[in-house]
Amino acid sequence: MIQMAKPFPKTLAHGTISCPSGWQHSRCLVKIVQELRDVLRKHQPTVCIIEGLFYAQNLQTALIMGEARGAAIAAVAEAGLDIFEMAPRKVKQAIVGYGAAQKLAVAKMVQRMLRLAEVPEPDAADALALALTHAQENGRYSLNAQKKI
Repeated sequence: MIQMAKPFPKTLAHGTISCPSGWQHSRCLVKIVQELRDVLRKHQPTVCIIEGLFYAQNLQTALIMGEARGAAIAAVAEAGLDIFEMAPRKVKQAIVGYGAAQKLAVAKMVQRMLRLAEVPEPDAADALALALTHAQENGRYSLNAQKKI
């Protein structure tokens, strides 16, 4: 989560939500919703940007990730935020300058752009990159409308 500021954006929060391997899947979905509600209450963001759908080779993984994504979207929508979707390649292009960039390259550039002391975890870096790309696009005139969901 970032806040636009001069001379550079300020990082409010970043991280990942994880569950112990022994937890039931439904319990993990509840944890996602509860943790997101807490973050939304604490920081009161105005917009949410999510990564566009990905292609998983493993059907079981795709189903689990889809359910987690649905839980997250429901929590954010419940808070009344506008939710936009952005393609991963577009984010990589905007942040690194190359649409097929590796996760580490994205994380290092996010660290540099946000003046973070350490490289963020890959998934947290992806989320921060989404926020930075959205902020860049909305800071100037754009011909491409973002996909609102």
